[in-house]
Amino acid sequence: MSDGPVSRVVFVCTGNTCRSPLAEALMRRALDARGHREIEVSSAGIGAWDGAPASEGSLLVGLEHGLDLSRHRARLLTRELARSADLILAMSAQQRDRAAALGAGGHAYTVGEFAGASGAGADVPDPFGADLEAYRATVRQLETLVDAVAARIAAGRPGESR
Repeated sequence: MSDGPVSRVVFVCTGNTCRSPLAEALMRRALDARGHREIEVSSAGIGAWDGAPASEGSLLVGLEHGLDLSRHRARLLTRELARSADLILAMSAQQRDRAAALGAGGHAYTVGEFAGASGAGADVPDPFGADLEAYRATVRQLETLVDAVAARIAAGRPGESR
């Protein structure tokens, strides 16, 4: 990733219906709270079905946390999107590697590694098909990781090495 300012962040998961839409909404809120409304935040999936809505679990848990995902529509991570982003934050190493293969190169990370997490807290497990408690655990993990990412971007340290 370049040492310049971040203007476009893309969160990536598998279907773009659970984790990445939650992360996108959390990031918007975190950046907004820090006065960084100029940063474009979006999400995509490496296996997304374009136009699919957010999963029911993400919708419900999002509402519990003051996040409205009702307008979210899934989109596939394309080469153009991967190349145009300043920062791609994936939920797993496999998704990060797919983004890199599409041209994201050195500006693709897992959200956990970019946030400084390690071990079990570095990847964000997929709650798809699980009960609401799994979605609640996902949003709690994402809140912590996304807050660390937003703080890093707001401090102007996005280009530091992993």
